[in-house]
Order: sequence, then C-alpha cells, then structure tokens
Amino acid sequence: MIAAPLANAPPPFPLSQRMSRMKASAVREILKVAERPDVLSFAGGLPAPELFPVEAIAQAHAEAFAEEGRAALQYSTTEGYGPLREWICAHMAERGLSVGVDQVLITNGSQQGIELVAKVMLDPGDLVVVENPSYLAALQTFSGYEASYAVVGSDDDGMRVEDLERLVTSRKPKLIYLVPNFQNPKGTTLSLERRRALVRFAQRHRILILEDNPYGELRFRGEHLPSLASLDDEGVVVSLGSFSKTLAPGLRIGWMVGPRDILRAVTVVKQAADLHTATVAQRATARLLTRFDFNAHLERLRVIYGERCMAMLASLERHMPVGTRWTQPDGGMFVWAELPRGMSADALFPLALEKRVAFVPGAPFYAAEPRHEFMRLNFSNRPPELLEEGMRRLGAVIASQQQ
Repeated sequence: MIAAPLANAPPPFPLSQRMSRMKASAVREILKVAERPDVLSFAGGLPAPELFPVEAIAQAHAEAFAEEGRAALQYSTTEGYGPLREWICAHMAERGLSVGVDQVLITNGSQQGIELVAKVMLDPGDLVVVENPSYLAALQTFSGYEASYAVVGSDDDGMRVEDLERLVTSRKPKLIYLVPNFQNPKGTTLSLERRRALVRFAQRHRILILEDNPYGELRFRGEHLPSLASLDDEGVVVSLGSFSKTLAPGLRIGWMVGPRDILRAVTVVKQAADLHTATVAQRATARLLTRFDFNAHLERLRVIYGERCMAMLASLERHMPVGTRWTQPDGGMFVWAELPRGMSADALFPLALEKRVAFVPGAPFYAAEPRHEFMRLNFSNRPPELLEEGMRRLGAVIASQQQ
C-alpha cells in the first residue's frame, strides 16, 4: 500500500550551499523530450548500439562467472583489477605514453575521473581554465566544487593556448581542463603546435592539466596526434580514457593515468566515494581484451563513423540555408553548427521538435557569456539515410524562420 502525501508536509531538508551551484544537465533534460521514438534525434552523445560487441562482451562475462565467479563477485582493490591496468599500460605504450601500473586507476567512466580530480584539486573559488564552449558535465562538476572559471576561446585548432599567458598575470589557475581530440561539443582538435605550447605553459607555471580523451581512438581522417600526457616529462598532466565510446558505455569503465602523487590522492577519495569500480565488469573486460581483436573493432568504428560524419556534412551542405556554418571533424561524434545571423537555437528547438527532429542548443556549453546561435549535432548514432532525412527536416525549419 502506497502512503498518501501528508496534508501538511514539513518543509524540505536544507541542502548545502554547494548544491545551489549544481544545476541539472540541460542536455539530459532535452534528451527526455528528444528521445521520443517518433523523433529523429541528433541530441545525445551516443555511440551506435549496433556496433557494440554484444556477443563478445556476453561471452567474457560468462567466462568470468564460470572460471572465477567468487572472485568476480568479491570486493576488490580501489586501484582496479591488475590485468586490466596492465592492458591499459601496454595500450598507452603503443600510443607513445609509457606509464607504470601504479600510475593507472580504474574509474566508473571518465566522468568519475573528472569528479575525483576536482575533489582532490579544487577549493571554493579556485580558478579553472576551460575552453569556451566546453564539455557540459565537466562544467557541472567544477561548479559543484564552487570553482570559478577563466575562459579561453577556441577555433578550428582547439583552445587558443596563446591567450593563457594573460591569465597568470593577475591570478594563477589551479587546473586547466580540455578535450583535445574531437572536442565535445565542437568536434575540433587541438593542433600539435598548441599541444606542445600548452604543456610548456603548464610546466613553466606548475599548473595541472586535466586531459579528457574519450574520443581519441575515433580518428577517421588525418594523422594521429600525441596525447598531452605523452608530451609531458614533468608530471603536469592527468589523462582520462574510457571504453564507453569504443566498447560500450554500459560497462562504465574508464581510467586515469597521471603523476603518482596525484594518483595516490585520487585513490583515497575514490575509496570514500565507491570503494572500487565493479569487479565483474573489470574482470570481464580484461578477459574480453585478451581474446578480442580490439584494434580491428576500432578500425570498424572509424570506418563507419567516418562514413556517417561525411554523410552528415554532405547533408548539411545540401539542406542548410545560406548563412549556416559548421565544423569539419576528423573524428569523434559531433558537428557544431552556427545558425544564420539573428537566430537562436533555443527558440528553434521546439519548432524542430514539431517537425520531429532534435538537436542540443549550444548555450549550456558556455562557462561564460552563453551564445545562443550554436547547436550540437551527433552523427554517430544514425545511418546515412536518417542523417539525410534529419538534416532535410532541420534545414527546412531553419529556412522557415528566415522568411
């Protein structure tokens, strides 16, 4: 029997002042509306579910239960399952980053890595450098720790690193956060010259860089660029990775690689947060990676996501009215589009929903001075024919507002 609400309900429990800075994700609220089955949604940052290696993941879990079930269901170490951390070390070495197992921490997706670094590094009022626009969930996290922001603009080559020097003349930042590869939301990539300059800047001023790299394996065009961590020989970079965009987000397995002193502190706060990442998922993933051709799987993702990105770009060219512009990603999952002068993506969103097409308005991605003429489009989760139809509908809505 469900109890009826109290006629004279008591006042709500008082929440912390910190909670006043924690806002619900605008993207998540939009997705509640946009993910109706009759809507062609390009709003979510979703990998293609038909590309999840479901059978291989299921087999790895079955083997984990059959051969080590009791250990897989037991508590484990906070740092993570040893063989999985060893695989990550070897994988990083193939990409030019040499780290020891004691420099790897398994996290609940790379999102937990952002949270843990913020908890270790930030006191109220501390300054965090972010791109404008930047990853929304990172902004939520930093705001929850009452950080203030130093905003740096970006262009097709990523964060304008040359603008950082002016920041330290008045106040030293505590942390620099960025997504260097196929950035969320813009899809742009930090150039090699700027990567080197950013690491030199952080080393010179002893500022920690948080390199968030969930999309780095998804380059389908151009040459691979070295990670910020691989360019750092003074311990100023913490780098985050994830299997969410390459295997499946439901596994909730990410990792953090960084200086040992930072990793020790982060391990302590992870102990207090959740003890450890799920043992079953870690052991099954480690098994999967020893028997599954991960590199071949990555190549398949790159080919298909590349085809979908090119399909979206071609559809935008065909259907968007004059005055609309967009980025040209070399990888990842997103295109960032600018509406014709005077138009607002916020105002356009409900009109697009009426035509059963959805996107994410760009304003929530700005830490300062939100701009309303941008929108984020996800291409990874739709086949080319639906990308074509979706951009046709969206182009028609935009054109209707120009008349």
